[in-house]
Amino acid sequence: MRTDVHLLSMAHPGDVSALDALIRSGAICAARIVAVIGKTEGNGGVNDFTRAYFTQSLMHLLARHLGDEPARLAARIPCILSGGTEGVLSPHYVVFCRDQATGDDDGEGGALALGLAFSEATPTERIGRASHARQVADAVRAAMRDAGIERTSDVHFVQVKTPCITVARAEEARARGVEPVTGDPNRAMAYARAAGALGVALALGEIDDDVLSDAALLRDMHLHSDRASVSSGVEIAGNEVIVLGNSPRCNGPYRIAHRPMRDALDIHAVVDVLAELGLQASPQIDGASLQRIAGVFVKCEPQRQGRVRASRHTMLDDTDINAQRHVRGAVGGLVAGVIGDGRIFVSGGAEHQGPDGGGLVAVIANTARDD
Repeated sequence: MRTDVHLLSMAHPGDVSALDALIRSGAICAARIVAVIGKTEGNGGVNDFTRAYFTQSLMHLLARHLGDEPARLAARIPCILSGGTEGVLSPHYVVFCRDQATGDDDGEGGALALGLAFSEATPTERIGRASHARQVADAVRAAMRDAGIERTSDVHFVQVKTPCITVARAEEARARGVEPVTGDPNRAMAYARAAGALGVALALGEIDDDVLSDAALLRDMHLHSDRASVSSGVEIAGNEVIVLGNSPRCNGPYRIAHRPMRDALDIHAVVDVLAELGLQASPQIDGASLQRIAGVFVKCEPQRQGRVRASRHTMLDDTDINAQRHVRGAVGGLVAGVIGDGRIFVSGGAEHQGPDGGGLVAVIANTARDD
């Protein structure tokens, strides 16, 4: 298999004109599009409808080109979006296309491989609990099989979208005689992200099943995945999983690498992941190297004890601006300064995703030699 990657800008949350132009020109075959990951300019919260707006626009565009129903396309093409483009972050989306490759396998290191999986709808009372994490783990394993990735060490980034609990969903569950993990929608998003992250950790062997319990979620922060990126939203009912890694069974010019970020100032993680892909930042990568980058994905989280290294931060004390918006803007600026581009997927809410107060950075780049 071969996976190709296209980084596209958007003028507003419903703008898919860049993709439409590429399809019309023949640069992208609509039938080969298998997944989309992007950033929209909403608030990133429960009521962020920019995610659903973009998804609706995307599926209607693909429906016109493919002659299919938007709902049927949405059921097989994950469109995983994170709201919030604070600071220098720029609204954008990354389109993944997959096709049968020609030629031999790419050798020992392999090339970018992508796998997809969808779980059944998650009952409201299971969202944010250990059973939810195990459901995600099953989906991650299925996505690895779809990608043709056999070794968990070859997985570098797992994007998960989980459902969250709205007030209406919580009341519906109570009417059935069951209690959700919480009735607070914002707290529910955190629990859902935590379950998704620990599900990834379980599937990749980063934690053992016997340590996974309801009590561990949002409490035992030593349990985490260095490769999980989890978002939660009202626009879905089940879990959507995209696994990205490198496989010797794939070919093509793209590869992916990742590093955990130990805190919000860990610029070395960004520099090191670029170096693994043959891109040097000194202190910022040059224009030619920037053209090789097809996607940058970051997770981040304010440190829970209110410190960044030796200094106090106030992100968690600000009642005017949500802490996730603070940290997205801060980490987004740090990473964009190294990359030289604001089209970076920076998602807050990194519960159990990387070290506490840190997160992860993953980069997809064209590593084919010009000669």
